[in-house]
Amino acid sequence: MSQSFFTLGTRLPGRLGRTGTIHTPHGEIKTPAFIAVGTNATVKAVLPETMKDLGTQAVLANAYHLYLQPGPDIVDEAGGLGRFMNWPGPTFTDSGGFQVMSLGVGFKKVLSMDSVGVQSDDVIAVGKERLAHVDDDGVTFKSHRDGSRHRFTPEISMSIQHRLGADIIFAFDELTTLFNTRGYQEESVERTQAWAVRCIAEHERLTAERSHRPYQALFGVVQGAQYEDLRRKACRGLESIVGETGNGFDGYGIGGALEKQNLGTIVRWCNEELPEHKPRHLLGISEPDDLFVAIENGADTFDCVNPSRVARNAAIYTTTGRFNINTSRFRRDYNPIDDECDCYTCKNYSRAYLHHLFKSKEMLSSTLATIHNERFTIRLVDRIRESIDGGYFDELKSETLGRFYATSRV
Repeated sequence: MSQSFFTLGTRLPGRLGRTGTIHTPHGEIKTPAFIAVGTNATVKAVLPETMKDLGTQAVLANAYHLYLQPGPDIVDEAGGLGRFMNWPGPTFTDSGGFQVMSLGVGFKKVLSMDSVGVQSDDVIAVGKERLAHVDDDGVTFKSHRDGSRHRFTPEISMSIQHRLGADIIFAFDELTTLFNTRGYQEESVERTQAWAVRCIAEHERLTAERSHRPYQALFGVVQGAQYEDLRRKACRGLESIVGETGNGFDGYGIGGALEKQNLGTIVRWCNEELPEHKPRHLLGISEPDDLFVAIENGADTFDCVNPSRVARNAAIYTTTGRFNINTSRFRRDYNPIDDECDCYTCKNYSRAYLHHLFKSKEMLSSTLATIHNERFTIRLVDRIRESIDGGYFDELKSETLGRFYATSRV
């Protein structure tokens, strides 16, 4: 793909942040942008049409989940992910690597953003059955749905994602976390690099074979945990890979273990190495402070399940902090969730009504809360993008975070 896939906009003076535009077969994505997560080809509890009304530019679905149900062949026959879920805009799929490991390990291996108190992988695994086994060729795992055995390799992940038909797909990588030792992180970076070479080769083969379908941009994934030398090495390694067509990755994803207190530093390490004419996607963040620090250090797009996940548990984001709507103090509160929000929920419903829905365990509670949280996150990133173009990023950051974190309301 040519460099026209991504157009640079305004640079943030003295830092790596910037605005830009990603051009896909199903529309443009103005960056920085929050990519809503629709794991099973749906943002839980919300219609695709509603997500469009909320200002969502693109959605991300998960290759692992769609592989297990309904199967990539079904999505392909339906005309691809967007048509299958009635979403007209750009789509992403991740490689399935995160879910293969996080859902396929008996001790519920998760990405931690805090290394305090973590133990080594070997210690935690004692007495537990590992449901995912990594070797240099790929990963064998058991389905979290029914325990059936499956295997993902770089080639299988590419095949699944090509049939899912998203505009942007990710190379198959090995998930590492802060539980893993330095030695294992070194091995994993090498393994992910080798898998990246295979992903590009298979991507090129499938692109030629499926020329009747729109081109899918392929992003390489940077691992290396909290180690500067490994992160920089991983970036340089991915950038060096070129397929038989003479093309490399169309963009890059920054994944793996990210300590919250070092998030900006790690993102900066990566983006100092990665080519500036290609977009960078940061996997799995959405908290306001994380968004600001990631953007000023050069990240362009983000995805996270958190806005919808916490909404289903009655946690609500507002300009003055986060709170739980199901607590007793909202029982007779007839104000909108957030006076400054322009979402459908805030325009039409009160805090008291949402409190009632959650207490009554009504499904509508998840819908209305998710609409608000997704709009809050999308609107925040939109405002950050506008502030870079308008030259007032630091003022917006200070005001927004000052209000949001003034008091703990969780």
